[in-house]
Amino acid sequence: MNWLEALVLGLIQGLAEFLPISSSGHLEIGQTLMGVSGKDNLTFAIVVHVATVLSTLVVLWREVEMLFKGVLTTKTWNPEKQYVAKIVLSMIPVFIVGMFFKDYVESFFGNGLLIVGSCLLITACLLTFAYYKKSGKKSDISYLDAFIIGIAQAVAVLPGLSRSGSTIATGLLLGNRKETIAQFSFLMVIVPILGEGLLELIELIQTGTLGAELPLSSMLVGFFAAFISGCFACKFMINLVRQGKLIYFAIYCALMGAFTLVYSLL
Repeated sequence: MNWLEALVLGLIQGLAEFLPISSSGHLEIGQTLMGVSGKDNLTFAIVVHVATVLSTLVVLWREVEMLFKGVLTTKTWNPEKQYVAKIVLSMIPVFIVGMFFKDYVESFFGNGLLIVGSCLLITACLLTFAYYKKSGKKSDISYLDAFIIGIAQAVAVLPGLSRSGSTIATGLLLGNRKETIAQFSFLMVIVPILGEGLLELIELIQTGTLGAELPLSSMLVGFFAAFISGCFACKFMINLVRQGKLIYFAIYCALMGAFTLVYSLL
């Protein structure tokens, strides 16, 4: 992977992680079109995942700081501790899938463009629903809602199925306000992204391929590309959800899904 390929893939990861268009699906498309094997570059995936987490912390640093202060206070079960507990609860489904069923899901559904295109069309349907669904009245996400939204995140491990699109649409279906579910959706992904990176790192260490055939320049370019684009996409997406303008991404995912399906069948 040269620095130009790393730049393009880093930008795709940073933008698509927060925009409701599926980062895994677009990385699969980008790698296929550029002839870059994702399995041979897991180190790069770890680098851009870390960059994505950092971009989340930068954009939502006030919220993260408030949660940390609330958790560290002596007050018992304050709103901050309850919010963190809901985030932890939402991570249980994706933890179970990632630890015990990741290989099964990948082998059953595969990672080819056919599944990516199909899931992008599903994402388009979810975003269309989110666009027409009126914002709910719930200002606080319940524990049950947090767990159900976590299930939606676990299902979104499929390449092409947008994590943010799935969680936001699920939160709206449960009657939550758009701005509330948007913030929760981005905060709940921090630990799963780090966990995914850790699993990939363990796999690389076990196979002895850590950093193999990946220049340092490519890793740095990919990191900064994912970080900068991630900061932009995270802030942009929160405002977009508040304004209820997800229909444009629904149209994009529908077109990209159709293109991917046709390309995979040629």
